[in-house]
Amino acid sequence: MKILSEENIDIAVIGAGHAGCEAALACARIGFSTTLFSINLDSIAMMPCNPNIGGSSKGHLVREIDALGGEMGKNIDKSYIQSRMLNTSKGPAVYSLRAQADKNKYHIEMKKVLENTDNLDIVQGEIIDILTENGKITGVLKEDGILYNCKAVILCTGTYLKAKCLYGDMVIESGPNGLRQATRLSDCLKDIGIKMYRFKTGTPARIDKRSVDFSKMIIQNGDEDVEPFSFENTKEDIKREQVPCYLTYTNKDTHKIINDNLHRSAMYGGMIEGTGPRYCPSIEDKIVRFADKDRHQVFIEPEGEDTNEMYVQGMSTSLPADVQLQMYRSIEGLENCKIMRNAYAIEYDCIDATQLKLSLEFKNINGLFSAGQFNGTSGYEEAAAQGIIAGINATKYIKGEEPLILDRSQAYIGVLIDDIVTKGSLEPYRMMTSRAEYRLLLRQDNADLRLTEIGHNVGLIKNDRYNRFLDKKEKIEINIKRIKKISIAPSDEVNSLLEKYESAPITTGIKLTDLIKRTELSYKKLLPLDKEAPILSDDIIEQINIQIKYEGYIDKQMKQVEQFKKLEKKLIPKDIDYSKVMSLSLEGRQNLEKIRPESVGHASRIAGISPADINMLLVYLNL
Repeated sequence: MKILSEENIDIAVIGAGHAGCEAALACARIGFSTTLFSINLDSIAMMPCNPNIGGSSKGHLVREIDALGGEMGKNIDKSYIQSRMLNTSKGPAVYSLRAQADKNKYHIEMKKVLENTDNLDIVQGEIIDILTENGKITGVLKEDGILYNCKAVILCTGTYLKAKCLYGDMVIESGPNGLRQATRLSDCLKDIGIKMYRFKTGTPARIDKRSVDFSKMIIQNGDEDVEPFSFENTKEDIKREQVPCYLTYTNKDTHKIINDNLHRSAMYGGMIEGTGPRYCPSIEDKIVRFADKDRHQVFIEPEGEDTNEMYVQGMSTSLPADVQLQMYRSIEGLENCKIMRNAYAIEYDCIDATQLKLSLEFKNINGLFSAGQFNGTSGYEEAAAQGIIAGINATKYIKGEEPLILDRSQAYIGVLIDDIVTKGSLEPYRMMTSRAEYRLLLRQDNADLRLTEIGHNVGLIKNDRYNRFLDKKEKIEINIKRIKKISIAPSDEVNSLLEKYESAPITTGIKLTDLIKRTELSYKKLLPLDKEAPILSDDIIEQINIQIKYEGYIDKQMKQVEQFKKLEKKLIPKDIDYSKVMSLSLEGRQNLEKIRPESVGHASRIAGISPADINMLLVYLNL
């Protein structure tokens, strides 16, 4: 295409979904001129699937994004309509905050932030070419002939590349929600040596609220005591009247309708070539894979306060329209439901993420970064987490600084990126608490203690917030030391308090910390016994309680981290020729050459690398 005019910027971000928004904001806030490109500005921070942020492990990611100085947590705090803390019957390591969003408000609030951020421009249009010279980024070309000369590019294309939406025998050449697909960028990326995959995901139907009989369903209310996602907000800041969700179930009739029509499903009928997400299956998948189950949960969730559209959580499908209606109407409470938007599966181009460094920069193209579903992940939160890291590292690349790499002991973000870059994924990757081996240390409640220092160092956490953080950290440390010195003598007052919480009375002196460690007690419940306790905020009280109650487990995990760090610190030379390390197995040499790990620890997590290979590598490197 003929170049009609040129613009000069520092960084181009392609795609304005959740990854693109965080990437662009990080780049601009750090001080680099950034242009965010979107096929349609009305799709900025769009939620084409589930209308919520957070959930199991994903809530951890949102808190970490916020601790680094990102926007997702603040945005959902402004636009939520219901909030719940999940997994509270388990330990604090797996507590996860989940908020129902007003979809349109989420989009509006994020767009407002982007539009009012210094150093950031937003441009509508499709990028059709990535320009490189000697393996280095030089610019991007928009479909209308405008060339943007730049020093770095971040690909955040989501599910738009050569996208197809399918249900039954309907095939629609479009991106999500009927938006225009990106048709030309995939070929350009292949031309510069990037390997592509074909993945698929899907979404359920949206039904008319007026056609639902909620009296037949179980109401799901939000928490009375709402926790904010952002460490900058307090409970009072975000308190509001919440909107309920509802629970119902599939039944034998539903399952029969699906089984009788499997051959008409776009997925089971062979029309879909892409690989779907194992941990967010379609209803067809659930019925086939869990044939012994008589029913599956179905949540009816509002899409916003100013719309009648409701999301049928748990019933993603690619069945044809007539079967969808029959299937939904077989469910209690949905007997007369009216579909406003049909469910569909969507296929799209994405990459094999093992082509990336841990910084999310491509190994073969300097200055080209990638984040989000384009990297083979699923979910808004996983995308946003990658986006902020890609944004930070694009600025570090331009400055000639070492990239920010969060390791597996520092953050769920580190686990996510390490997993997709080291192991790759043959299906859309979803974050889960079980993937984090140090999850007792990587709790959502302490994300600020783990990452705010880093956010400040990279320039995303301003001094006023950083000073408040330091004050909180100091109060936690001082009070834990103080409490460890407190002994409690038996008395009627003490035993009356213990009896109130069904805890055994004491007959001899005991450390206050030993009482806190009892399962049924907490520091908050025992505050009346801490006669010198200063006035502390709830978040500080929570940290004191967790750090004392789980001290033994935390210390044990810290020792495991020390061993992990030893291997992470054993760096591998960038120019190593694995073919010359003859003591390695053939598979080991091939896999090490493909991934090009940055440390021995990184190498140990590559599929097909045995402990014997690691020992041989250590010997070869004299480590």
